[in-house]
Amino acid sequence: STAVAASTCDGRYVKLNVGGALFHTTVDTLSKHDCMLRAMFSGRVPVVRDEQGWVLIDRSGKHFSAILDFLRDGSIPLPECRVEVEQILREAQYYLLQDLIVQCESWLEARRRFDLEMPVVHRVPIVYTRSDADALIKQSNRPVIKLFLNRHNNKYSYTPFSDDNILKNLELFDRLVCKFHDRILFVKDVGSESAEVCQWKFYGKRILRAEVCCTSIVYATDKKHTKVEFPDSKIYDEAMSILCFEDRGLCARCGELTCLSRSPSTFDHATLALYSNVHAAEELAKAGE
Repeated sequence: STAVAASTCDGRYVKLNVGGALFHTTVDTLSKHDCMLRAMFSGRVPVVRDEQGWVLIDRSGKHFSAILDFLRDGSIPLPECRVEVEQILREAQYYLLQDLIVQCESWLEARRRFDLEMPVVHRVPIVYTRSDADALIKQSNRPVIKLFLNRHNNKYSYTPFSDDNILKNLELFDRLVCKFHDRILFVKDVGSESAEVCQWKFYGKRILRAEVCCTSIVYATDKKHTKVEFPDSKIYDEAMSILCFEDRGLCARCGELTCLSRSPSTFDHATLALYSNVHAAEELAKAGE
């Protein structure tokens, strides 16, 4: 390869080899913005081409089509994936595309603010029949934890501390929801089709893998009593074991887990646009000071 001026390119068309990815474009497109590419193809900076006339650029070609689209149109729709936006930002910094740098940084700042400031709401389906619960389990691609809780099923009196243990089971369920809501489907069954008062069931790949019954009958001298227990260690162990059956949700664009810090249902373009506008207004205010 030899260093040559841009004027040696064939006419106004340029053949680019960017990290092994091949692109055809024009000198006019590459010169639209005051950036490294304009310097390369205006003769100010020497370029390198191979024997077939391809101009060599030692960068990844993954996002170079986005760079070309930005040069043509002045802006581009950014992907939903945070990892990809960070990659585009690095390419924009290399090519000295200041407007694209600002666009990417505003998007990332808006995403960061959204993750920090927006409250997280966890929705747990409540079912009343076994068929409704079975339908949810059948449709879910995630492991499922179902808590059956119905204090009114009991025909005997409760032993001391049973009411407290019912609340403790419910509180543990809520804590697990907060921690694993994006990895496990939680279902609360308050129906009357089971004789149980408090029971946990754990499903993986739509198959019942384990269950923990928290109630038992104890005998006193005069009558029977229902005892509710709180086997928190066993419940937590089964919850951790059921994670072995999950299919980790990978980003369809970059194949990584880290790109989405929230589940997709909690993040929408309208909210992101609102945060982007707020960030842009703050930057303008700072510039005017």
